[in-house]
Amino acid sequence: MTHDTPWEAGRFDARGGRKRILFGRMYEDTAIEEAAFAPGGRVFCIASAGCMAMALAARHEVTAVDINPAQLDYARERVAGAAMRIGSAERVVTVGRRLMALFGWRRRTLESFLDLEQHGEQMIFWNRYLNTAGFRLATDTLLSVHWLRSVYAAPFLQFLPAHFGRVMRSRLERCWKTQANRTNPYARALLLGDLTSAPPPQEPEKIRFACSDAASFLESCPADSFDGFTLSNILDGAPERYRQRLFAAVRRASAPQGVVVLRSFGEPTQDSPTNVAARDRSILWGIVDVRRADTVGESAS
Repeated sequence: MTHDTPWEAGRFDARGGRKRILFGRMYEDTAIEEAAFAPGGRVFCIASAGCMAMALAARHEVTAVDINPAQLDYARERVAGAAMRIGSAERVVTVGRRLMALFGWRRRTLESFLDLEQHGEQMIFWNRYLNTAGFRLATDTLLSVHWLRSVYAAPFLQFLPAHFGRVMRSRLERCWKTQANRTNPYARALLLGDLTSAPPPQEPEKIRFACSDAASFLESCPADSFDGFTLSNILDGAPERYRQRLFAAVRRASAPQGVVVLRSFGEPTQDSPTNVAARDRSILWGIVDVRRADTVGESAS
């Protein structure tokens, strides 16, 4: 069966071969979902590295689904208490992090920056020590389509905004202006590669795992199956036919007043009251769309 999604390959590149663990941790602020979903509900989530499923299991029954069996097995291990491991995404970011050290991004400097909590102080430090000409040149180079093409298959690049390096610098600054570094674990994970893990859930049996693409799984579920859906960025790189199929499956499987959270690395094309990307402490996203399930598929950006 063709799932029409590049995530089925279980790899970022187009070389083929065995499926890999793509993410050693999730770079999604679980506080967004915790605020969006009423306690006690039934939540569908993308398993990925298991972080979201474990966070939500404290107050919800969670069904964690992933199309990549290697990633799903890793999420199961995490829920059972295994330590975080390095995934493909972390390996790519590590290369960039080592290059940044040549432009002053040394661990001691970053530790000092991450110890700050006043937005004004953070921006002063950022502009004085980190947002250098060398850093800007490096990010423009590393985040160019030309360089990314050596790491990622074409579907993972086609949705990225132009001048992606500049866009990502803007997202970093958005976070420094609105969030306190000292209490932001996602900033530490991104800048330092910190893989510190939360403890496994006290009731791991509240998380059910399934290996499937999201649309196929939801199409197999009865109506009124879930109160919340957190879909990560699985539509990044997916064709329009899969996008519409997933949206239809979500609407069908949703309970009344169900809520959907969908992320994207893409930039919004216009302001939207449902886009709360500025509240997501993990920095990376251009779109974090939070809306009622019965409206999913309507313009969100």
